[in-house]
Amino acid sequence: MDKKSILVIDDDRNILAIIEMYLKKEGCTVTTCERGDTALEAFHKAKPDLVVLDVMLPGMDGWGVLGKIREESDVPVIMLTAKSDTMDRIQGLDLGADDYMVKPVNVNEMVKPFEAKELIARIKAVMRRSGGQSEEKKVSFDNLVISLDNYSVLLDGKPVEMPPKEIELLYFLASRPGKVFTREQLLEQVWGFDFFGDSRTVDVHVKRIREKLGERDEWQLKTVWGVGYKFDVAK
Repeated sequence: MDKKSILVIDDDRNILAIIEMYLKKEGCTVTTCERGDTALEAFHKAKPDLVVLDVMLPGMDGWGVLGKIREESDVPVIMLTAKSDTMDRIQGLDLGADDYMVKPVNVNEMVKPFEAKELIARIKAVMRRSGGQSEEKKVSFDNLVISLDNYSVLLDGKPVEMPPKEIELLYFLASRPGKVFTREQLLEQVWGFDFFGDSRTVDVHVKRIREKLGERDEWQLKTVWGVGYKFDVAK
């Protein structure tokens, strides 16, 4: 992670200090913020490559901060929360988070279950997925163009704003037209081995992609009931 700029938003100074220490060892530039109501200002000043965002914050909670960030940017966001509830995870992903990690309520439990090394691994994985690719990767169908070269989606010649994970999922399916994938296969292929989630994560992302793209006679992102999803192209 050469000279990546990371913004860490958390009201626990001990957790901030530990995350900052590990990130600086990786060569990152780190900006920290302790309040939700000042987080957007910190975001504008730091112009980060990635945001680590706690859910429980004073002034404005992490969901609100994430929503504000997504109104103007697709920068990768990893959510930190003291809750392991599946609905919290789904809510974060539905709002546009790229990953999700549970942290302890008590900082004295920092070693386990919250591992700073695991967070660094997740940050690296998200950065790899959201960063540019050395070889051109692009697929086109009718008036839809999906590119992993510059992480962009064009529909009828106009850009469609999507976070990196939605683009990767859409590209993976569209580059294999007609092939059916289970949710578990998509989690493994698109999210990778380091993702700790459940199959509903895929459903959330497919729903958001459909809302942004709609469906055409020439191509459709189809649900194969009881199995998973496929990108269907008219013959």
